[in-house]
Amino acid sequence: MARKLKPAEMRAWRAFLDAQASLLRRLGDDLVKEEDITLAEYDVLVQLSFAPDDRLRMTELSDRVRLSPSGLTRLVDRLVRTGLVKRGRCASDRRGSFAILTSAGKVRLRRASPIHLRGIREHFSKRLSPAQLTAVAEALEPLGRDMPHGVSSD
Repeated sequence: MARKLKPAEMRAWRAFLDAQASLLRRLGDDLVKEEDITLAEYDVLVQLSFAPDDRLRMTELSDRVRLSPSGLTRLVDRLVRTGLVKRGRCASDRRGSFAILTSAGKVRLRRASPIHLRGIREHFSKRLSPAQLTAVAEALEPLGRDMPHGVSSD
């Protein structure tokens, strides 16, 4: 049988889970309210905008947004229906396909980005001191290093 967590471990774990859930909900609510786009949809548009030629293979995009292949397929299908993303075939691999950011997707991303960045500042950055921000980054960076396409400060 597994050992129980020590009180300090449980406190840190619960604080992390509660903060993450609260922050993601608030950031998502802001985007839906002001730009009618979900946080997951926004993340796909951001990842595509960072990619060469605004396109990624679906398998790579799935890793970057940390969704299952089937979950990403459903999400990209919605973005295709709204004209923010289109699909493309991979010339070197008939089974592979790309998600490609459209002009409309770029416009929507430009409109949504200030909302998202404002939300990060309002719901996260402004609530912590500079020392706390540094401590949070230092505490969490090692946890994300082994994740594919983890965010790096480099």
